Amino acid sequence: MKDDAERERAHAIFDPIADEYLAKDGVDIGAMFGSEGLRVRGKVFAFIGWKGSLVAKVPEARADELEAAGTGERMEMRGRPAKEWVVVPTTRPEAWAPLMAEAYAYLDEITP
Repeated sequence: MKDDAERERAHAIFDPIADEYLAKDGVDIGAMFGSEGLRVRGKVFAFIGWKGSLVAKVPEARADELEAAGTGERMEMRGRPAKEWVVVPTTRPEAWAPLMAEAYAYLDEITP
């Protein structure tokens, strides 16, 4: 049940930030990797992973920077790191709002 407690902590951080985005035009909640995530015009930019961490989509170079700084790590899919997805644990709550803002700006720019 450790993951359940971690998901609860994650939602305590994520949900108030998500509410700000849900007030924006074109933003809603949708399915992503077995979870629900924030979407802009149908494309997910941030969600809570099944282990209770923030997962956000940023440009590959920014994901490299976040990983090098120790802020987060690459999300792995089938044992392979995802180029543009970074995972940030609940132990770094100060990073969540700025990273969600970056992810939103990135997807808002590239999503028609």
